[in-house]
Amino acid sequence: MTTSVSRPAGAALPLGLLGRLTERDRAICRLLWTHRVLTTEQLAAVFFDSLVSAQHRLVTLYRLGVLERFRALRPVGSESWRYSLGPAGAALVAAERGEEAPRPTTVRAQVTRLAAGPRTTHAVGVNGFFCSLAAYARRHAGCQLAEWWSERRTAAEWGDLVRPDAYGEWAEGAQSVSFFLEYDTGSESLARVAAKLAGYADVAAAEGTARPVLFWLARPGREAELHRVIGRAPVPVATAAASVGACPAEAVWWPVGRAGDRLRLAELGAAR
Repeated sequence: MTTSVSRPAGAALPLGLLGRLTERDRAICRLLWTHRVLTTEQLAAVFFDSLVSAQHRLVTLYRLGVLERFRALRPVGSESWRYSLGPAGAALVAAERGEEAPRPTTVRAQVTRLAAGPRTTHAVGVNGFFCSLAAYARRHAGCQLAEWWSERRTAAEWGDLVRPDAYGEWAEGAQSVSFFLEYDTGSESLARVAAKLAGYADVAAAEGTARPVLFWLARPGREAELHRVIGRAPVPVATAAASVGACPAEAVWWPVGRAGDRLRLAELGAAR
């Protein structure tokens, strides 16, 4: 069950918003156009210097109709607000892209699907991985999240062979890595997870390059057993546990078939 706060009637139309939106507001809209749903904390990490500042601005954008938001009711406490584009925000991004604006009813139907959909929690987890990287890059010179492709875009590029949850390119100093992300919630058997690597081997053969496949595990207890099930991987593979709390840019990665200290994300480009 979801709940949201009613927006005051008479929200401003897109033309009336043009003078009220900052470049950061527009960047938030562009990111939500691509990745559909982000939490307050994720948007704060990417765009703001404090959570309180983020909360205040996001509420303003919500009341203007630029953003929509929802969250599930819980017996105790409440989950973080999850933000998506509202009709005004979608219209503004469509105008920037030279596309026809989606109807408000279409935008609201998409938000309803997100609020009720079974895969939204998974999407939030995937997006959290990349928001953490983007936030790290904001605070550390020489780091850059050069690419962040959504599941839809990766499906359009490689869907005949594999369906990664996302694709990314990360640079830190002189080191860089391009990678496929598999966000593992523990809902699939380890045998099924390991079987996905055959498709990545086909991609590597077709393109002549083997990008690392990263398994970001929501349940740390699966990591060692996943290494055992994978055995000898046909492409570079590394694992890390999301619940460890460290940023994925840091030394949290355990390459399959390799002993020793864990590696930083950027180091995986040279770890074969």
